Amino acid sequence: MKVLLRKNVASVGKIGDLIEVKPGYARNYLLPQGLAYEPTAANVKQVEREKLKYLQELARLRAEIEARAVLVNGKEVTISARANEEGHLYGSIGPAQIVAALAEQNCFIEAENVVLDEPLRKLDKYNVALKFAENVTAAISVWIVPIHGEEPQAPAETATEPDAQATENQQ
Repeated sequence: MKVLLRKNVASVGKIGDLIEVKPGYARNYLLPQGLAYEPTAANVKQVEREKLKYLQELARLRAEIEARAVLVNGKEVTISARANEEGHLYGSIGPAQIVAALAEQNCFIEAENVVLDEPLRKLDKYNVALKFAENVTAAISVWIVPIHGEEPQAPAETATEPDAQATENQQ
């Protein structure tokens, strides 16, 4: 049975393709799911309009992705982590921490864009690749530095101040 694809279907075809499929596949899956039409003249025109909209949306999304890649490319981020004397981290740095460090610099990406063979486990400078789409990549530098001691806490109020106020109120 010949059908005209309305949408891209994996391992079958792309939008606007006229393909030959088994009748049961067309009747039970492609047509009820709205993935294909019967190839009439009106449906061919409809699919051409849908294909044009799809290609315009695809171009718009590609431009956004490329702009995001240009924005992030070449950035340097610093991540503080606890480490021993040899420079081995207690734990590791993964895509989520890299994304959070970029977000602090107003560069918002998704964790799945970060390409790491394995988590980062040592204090050092790493060049990390980011992949946004096919043929759209960027590279950033990630510095992993040690945390030097705990951050100082705000001093607690002394107990003498409330006592001084209480004695003044009693007089």
